[in-house]
Amino acid sequence: MVMKALFEAGFPAVTKLSVFGRGKQRGIKVGNVTYDELPKDLLMIVIPLKDKDFVVETIMDAARTGDKGQFGDGKIFVTKVEENYTISSGRKEV
Repeated sequence: MVMKALFEAGFPAVTKLSVFGRGKQRGIKVGNVTYDELPKDLLMIVIPLKDKDFVVETIMDAARTGDKGQFGDGKIFVTKVEENYTISSGRKEV
């Protein structure tokens, strides 16, 4: 749902990785078995600073379970990208 929401909002360039991890809930317990490494999707997207609030809201709206959300809905980390280069052209992007 997040990938579709980003695409429809005009942000089609996303990297999606299948990863394993756990959140504050420390995995899940089914019977006597504890699964402490759960399959998750990691999305990476680089956007202009001016679009940050819109993209964060788009992701939150698409990823949140119900009106209040629940454990496992995910996290969003925002960090600056100092530089980026297009390898094929050798050009530094601004």
